[in-house]
Amino acid sequence: MPNVIVTGGPGAGKTTLLTELAALGYATVEESARAIIAERLASGASRRPDFPAFAREILRRDIEKYRGQPRTSNWVFFDRGVLDALGMLQEVAPLPARELKAMLSTCTFHPTVFILPPWEAIYVTDTERDQSFAEAVSVHTRLVNWYRACGYLLCEVPLLPAVQRAEHVLRILATRAPSCRE
Repeated sequence: MPNVIVTGGPGAGKTTLLTELAALGYATVEESARAIIAERLASGASRRPDFPAFAREILRRDIEKYRGQPRTSNWVFFDRGVLDALGMLQEVAPLPARELKAMLSTCTFHPTVFILPPWEAIYVTDTERDQSFAEAVSVHTRLVNWYRACGYLLCEVPLLPAVQRAEHVLRILATRAPSCRE
């Protein structure tokens, strides 16, 4: 499965890692939350609508991005994506089990998910990221629980420069039976 998820709490270096993977020639898919927040701020609205509406809009856009990706045999790296959005939605407005199962089987990803741990040394807030570092840690914990509940193997990406993080991810994916050990 060439669709690979890179996830983690806010400010953990996901976008920087994906930029490095793109520089190496891999296709990447940007997260939707930051775009939604930027659009809302530009229109004079609050950063986010109520949480269920925010989660639904992220999910809608992430499904569009997933479906819009060209079919390829090369790795496509997603900055969060459909599964993160489903996890957000499950927290506040759970889907019926049958609908959730259908969504999970429709939007499939590589069984190994790369999760970037909270990294206080690089954490910064900006126009779209207003969460505290403690909130970022909480998001990370929820993501770990969510992906495990969905049956994915989580591979924590070490706290390294982006080039080495990208090399780490690609080494793991190059193994026939991916695991988090090199």
